[in-house]
Formats: sequence, C-alpha cells, structure tokens
Amino acid sequence: MFVKQSIMGFISIVALGAGLSLPVDTAYAGQGFIPRLRNTSTIPSNGDLNPYGVAFVPANFPGPLLAPGDVLVSNFNASSNLQGTGTTLIQFSPEGPIAAPGSATVFFTSSLTGLSTALGCLQAGFVLVGNVPTTNGQYSTIGQGAVQVIDSNGYLVATWTDPVFLDGPWDMAIDDHGSWAYVFVSNVLNGSVTRLDVTVDSQTVSVQSKTTIASGYTHEGNAAALVLGPTGLAYDAYTDTLYVASTADNAIYAVPQAGTRTSTDYRGTEIMASAPLRGPLALRFAPNGDLLAANGDAVLSNPKYPSEIVEISTAGKFVSKYNVDASEGGAFGLDTILTGGGFNYAVIDDVTNSLSVYHLTAH
Repeated sequence: MFVKQSIMGFISIVALGAGLSLPVDTAYAGQGFIPRLRNTSTIPSNGDLNPYGVAFVPANFPGPLLAPGDVLVSNFNASSNLQGTGTTLIQFSPEGPIAAPGSATVFFTSSLTGLSTALGCLQAGFVLVGNVPTTNGQYSTIGQGAVQVIDSNGYLVATWTDPVFLDGPWDMAIDDHGSWAYVFVSNVLNGSVTRLDVTVDSQTVSVQSKTTIASGYTHEGNAAALVLGPTGLAYDAYTDTLYVASTADNAIYAVPQAGTRTSTDYRGTEIMASAPLRGPLALRFAPNGDLLAANGDAVLSNPKYPSEIVEISTAGKFVSKYNVDASEGGAFGLDTILTGGGFNYAVIDDVTNSLSVYHLTAH
C-alpha cells in the first residue's frame, strides 16, 4: 500500500536527470529501481478502437477465463473508428505476454454497441459493462444504452435497461459485499447518478431497487467527444460518500449518504473545479486515499497540458499530475487495486489504443 505518498511522484521518478550524483540508501540495496510496467495493445482481431473502461479483476474471482489481477478494457469504437460502435471487452494478464495491435484477447463480444467506461467486476464471478450506442458515430443517433451482466465463462446472463435510471450508462463504481452490492452508474444522457441495489448468487445478479442519488449535472452533445456529462465515480464506503467527475461542469463533487439516501442530492458538494481539471472523465481512489482523475481535454483544453492524470485530495487540494500521452485526448479510463502486492494501477491511452499496467510501491 502507498504510505502518504503521491502515486504520481513514483511514476514521475523517471524524470530524474541523467548524470546526477545521488547517495545510495542502503535500506533499499538490492531492490529494483525501475517500476514494473507492462504496455499492451487493446485492439482485438476485429479492429475495435478507442478503449474507454478499465477494470481489475478482484481477488477471489472464480475464473475460468479470468484470474484475479487480470485487467479488462471496453472498446467504444469499431474498426471504422465511429464512436459508439465498438463491441469488445478485451482481457490482459499483466503476468502474461503483451499483445500486438490486432491480437488483444477478447473476453466478450457484445450484441450492443459502444461499450463505455461503465465497467466493473463482482468477486462472485460477474462482469458488468454499460454501453452508449450510435448508428453512425454522431450524437444525433445516440441511443439510451444498457448495463450487461456477463458470467465468468464470458456468457451474457442479464441485460438491464431503464429509460430513467440507466439513461446512457457512462461510468460505474461498485461496493461489493459478495452476496449483495451497490452499483453506482453515471448517466451521461440525463445528467444523473443511479444507485442499483443488487443481490448476487451463483447464477446471476438481480436488481432489487433503483434510486437516483444525484442529478443536475450538465449533459450535452460534443463534436469531438460525442457527449459530455457525469462520468467517473469513486465510492468511499467508510464515509458513505460518492465522488463524481462531471466532465461538462469541469468539476468533481462529493455526494453524501450515497449508499443509504432515498432521494437525489443536487450534484453534491463541489470539491474542485477549473484547472488543473480539463474535462475530467474516469475517477478512482489511489491507495493513499487521494482521487485520480483522467483529463479528457474536452473542457479548457491546452496543448501544453495534454492527456493528464490528476491527483487531488478528497478535500480538493491539488497533489500532482502526469501525462498519459503527448497529444490531447489520450486519457480516459483508469483503475487501481487498493491492496495486494501485484500490479495495482492501470490506465489506457486512447491515442495509441494501448493499456499500461504498473506495479507501484512506496519507499
């Protein structure tokens, strides 16, 4: 686990200049200096592009196709590169071989198009993924979408649709308790966040109730990004607070009593707005308790600060940042594993259609 240290500080350690004369700390003699890093293509044989969602497979996941620590990635575009037309979930084992473009392993191929950042796993052996479809890559043909439930064999077992509570499922956070879970979903087409209270057994995942817990986020079409609205979600079970990255508002909000409330809280409390945020998309907790937000560059874009992952405290204090890509529009999905000694940080690059998975440690 990270100990009061910026996750960005360790990633950016490679920026140390050549030729520096540094003292050796004998406490770390014999330990590797270069972090473990695997970089792999997210393009499968059908040519799907534009990776969006990223999710680690959790501990105790039963397999057989996935193992704990594997990474899933959802593709939003088909080989045509039209937005909202991709159909594949690809899988990658950080301990296995990397994939060249066109050879990423497919875990699931969807009959629904435009697989979004709404991607997560349940430890009982299920994968959840949302979609926001189009017929021609244009906002004028955008559809409502759904959340699909896929079992550990890669088979579809349920499809959840709802014109109010699942209106453009764009991102997801899961509070997993084994036999039940809270599934939080951001809805990019109506500017709201839904809590799904679900039960889990060996055969399927069943929705018991649906509650709109936050609303009022700006949502609109966008020529470059297709659509802007509430996106990244990160849930703190200890404080029962859900953090929401609202792309079009260029802000991050905190929604209290997220797991228990029975009515909507208008947006929640703003904890950060404006720079260094530039259209925040995916949102996750770092193991040190800070929030990591992926800047999509659709708002306040600046070519001097492209494709950034930004680290902030839950009180809204800026901590650090780094660039996923040297051009704009590369940062979107990311995920972390808060415990365990293996690879624990994953981030995609939309520009290169690739996934980077790190094993980061605190010294």
